[in-house]
Amino acid sequence: MSERQGARQTKASGGRGAGVISARSFVASLAVLAALMLAAGVLTRLVPAGSYERSAGADGALVVVPGSYVETARPDYPAWRWLTAPFEVLASEDAALAIVIIAFIAVVGGAFAAMREAGVLAESVRLLAERFKARRMALLAVLCLFFMAIGSFMGVFEEVVPLVPIAIALSLSFGWDVFAGLGMSILAVGFGFSSAVANPFSVGTAQRLAGVPMLSGSGFRLVVFACVYALYLTFMVGYVRRLERKGLGSTMDRADGSPVSASAYGSGSAGSPGSAGDTGRAGPDQGATSPAAPFVSRGVRFFGWSALVLAILVLLSSVTRVGADYVLPAIALGFLVIGVGAALAAGVRLGAVARSFGTGALGVLPAGLLILMALSVKRIVVAGGIMDTALYAASGLMERASGYGAAALMYGVVLVMNFFIGSASAKAFLLIPVLAPLADLTGLSRQLAVQAFVFGDGFSNMLYPTNAVLLISLGLAGMSWGAWFKKTWRLQLATLALTMGLLMVAVAIGYA
Repeated sequence: MSERQGARQTKASGGRGAGVISARSFVASLAVLAALMLAAGVLTRLVPAGSYERSAGADGALVVVPGSYVETARPDYPAWRWLTAPFEVLASEDAALAIVIIAFIAVVGGAFAAMREAGVLAESVRLLAERFKARRMALLAVLCLFFMAIGSFMGVFEEVVPLVPIAIALSLSFGWDVFAGLGMSILAVGFGFSSAVANPFSVGTAQRLAGVPMLSGSGFRLVVFACVYALYLTFMVGYVRRLERKGLGSTMDRADGSPVSASAYGSGSAGSPGSAGDTGRAGPDQGATSPAAPFVSRGVRFFGWSALVLAILVLLSSVTRVGADYVLPAIALGFLVIGVGAALAAGVRLGAVARSFGTGALGVLPAGLLILMALSVKRIVVAGGIMDTALYAASGLMERASGYGAAALMYGVVLVMNFFIGSASAKAFLLIPVLAPLADLTGLSRQLAVQAFVFGDGFSNMLYPTNAVLLISLGLAGMSWGAWFKKTWRLQLATLALTMGLLMVAVAIGYA
């Protein structure tokens, strides 16, 4: 494959420049975090300073000693340092962790950009479609499981946007509608986040911040994944069967009921009608006629087998605890090998791979700024001496509740914050330092606090209109958020009830 062909495929598969990064969403998150920084600074002038005693827990992490809170003198912390707090984070005790997480996200972003350059991701889904085209419900179950799994185990989310038009084209070719295509792709990934098993952005970051062994507690999270998948698949199967019984199909796709065909979403397109012809890539139900197809197939095989090996290694590490402290660097290295190796195997030249990798890695710089700003909120509160005062006040509220009530309150806090800050890593940096000590104070395990965070961070991504990935996907599909809400609100309520129930089960069994 030539570099020009690779570039054309990147464009066709919805490269990051096609709108994966939303300036509007970034500015909104930036404004929210700036407001939180200002609010934190003001609170350091209004709230009395105080502190708890801390001691080493069983795993060596420092935990709050209940009942040891005392008021202290207010530290000398000038207001101008509120503005420099994000930069001061890089010289604080959180610097190493922030750098590791930002570097990890950069590597993952670069790896997926390289695979988009080669068309490997789009071809992987196309091959699944061809294998199961005669068994629609089986294909639906497999695709839903595939997309949920990559969200749950690998933390894939934004990278699925280029595959949304492919899923829509597949759905329309079956006589279903646009929503079914969105449901089997972006909705599945979002629900994979809510039932994360080894998601490095939510589970991995939260556990590291909470001082919990990396990827521990996988057994319960696998049960959660199975339950959420069963609920979600039941919804999807019921939906497409109703479409088939009513004979609606692709004549009722858009919010206004206007007809649309599969060709409008070309299988290699990220929203440009008929762009499949530009790439020479065949549609979901056609053979691969592009001269580059054999090379892309090699990339797909490399991607499939290497991703399987990485997943097995991560799961073995979570069970045996061997190398658990180096899971994030190991996963980053694995993504680097997978992304670059798959692109090279697909015939993309090394220079093009390097450029696409660099572009993808640079694309996470805004997320890095959000992470630093989120960390700076904690730094302002800690430097102002009011972190433990806030913990003392919050613990008073939770102490009046049962363990079940405290767990539900944790879930609710994250659920509300997810409306304003979509990044799982940024939210973890902001909330886990508060939730983990609160778990200590209320007699709950930090593992349970992490699970409450994962639930609150997950399925609501596919509900809130502030989520950039959801809005971009709806834009590609030509569906309004209102129409999406009407079709999904019952599923969202059912998922809220299910995950809250599972969280109560975790409290009952002493999940740790």
